[in-house]
Amino acid sequence: MAVYEHAYKPYAGPLTPEWSRFLIIPRHAYRDVFRSKLFTGFFALCFVCPLVMAILIYLHHNLTAMAIFQINLRDLAPINGFFFQVYIGIQTGLAFLLTVLIGPPLISRDLANNALPLYLCRPFSRAEYVIGKMSVLMILISAITWVPGALLFLFQSYLEGAGWFASNLWIAVAVFVDSWTWIALLALLSVTISAWVKWRLAASAALFGLFIISNAIGMTVNNVLRTKWGSLFNLTVIMKTIEDGLFRNPNSMGIPQWMVLATPAAWIALALFGAFCLFLLTRKVRAYEVVS
Repeated sequence: MAVYEHAYKPYAGPLTPEWSRFLIIPRHAYRDVFRSKLFTGFFALCFVCPLVMAILIYLHHNLTAMAIFQINLRDLAPINGFFFQVYIGIQTGLAFLLTVLIGPPLISRDLANNALPLYLCRPFSRAEYVIGKMSVLMILISAITWVPGALLFLFQSYLEGAGWFASNLWIAVAVFVDSWTWIALLALLSVTISAWVKWRLAASAALFGLFIISNAIGMTVNNVLRTKWGSLFNLTVIMKTIEDGLFRNPNSMGIPQWMVLATPAAWIALALFGAFCLFLLTRKVRAYEVVS
């Protein structure tokens, strides 16, 4: 069709900063995610544990409330590293369920509908696309893990005093690092499986199965070679070993009790696993597919 009017002008409005362009993906994704009443109810349920922990911290410093509820101070859990480790254990478990609910269709929908060229034909790189998809999970998981954990730590520090804050700052670091380790693992696993498994139920099953399969591989290596280091193939053992190291606890997952070696070995195993996931993503997330 002929065009007789040449009145077109380039867009002259404000431009989105390059560093934040990936955030447009979670912004639109949350519109669909929170339309589900089931997911909204589950997300609200994820804040019950932080609320209970905050109440326990408050009761530790309020004798009047303890007298009203007839609670003995000895019956309350001490506010220490183990207290926050239990909190992280509960919240990361909920984070895994959250990932199963919303992670599988993140990339599979775009691949099934050939939408990647629409993303990548714009000033939007593959890295920004993947980070944008991962940030859908990373933001939500942050909201239920390290953010409430940091608030609980500050609340305890406010009630206990500056001395407790200074001597227990390592707890806040452990909460932050452990949370982000789980966030990175779950987000990377989710987008990788979503890129390779297009059926949502199969992708959810694969996310569960990966932890089971890694456990089976670790047990097989341990039994064949008569060692405990095969547990480093087990994602659950890897994450628990890292957690024990961060919270200054003895290793509880069967790896030899040389914490100087066990914790770095767990970090190395996790880094290798993450690198393999990134390799799989680069093979699948492309603007076009070559069929031989």
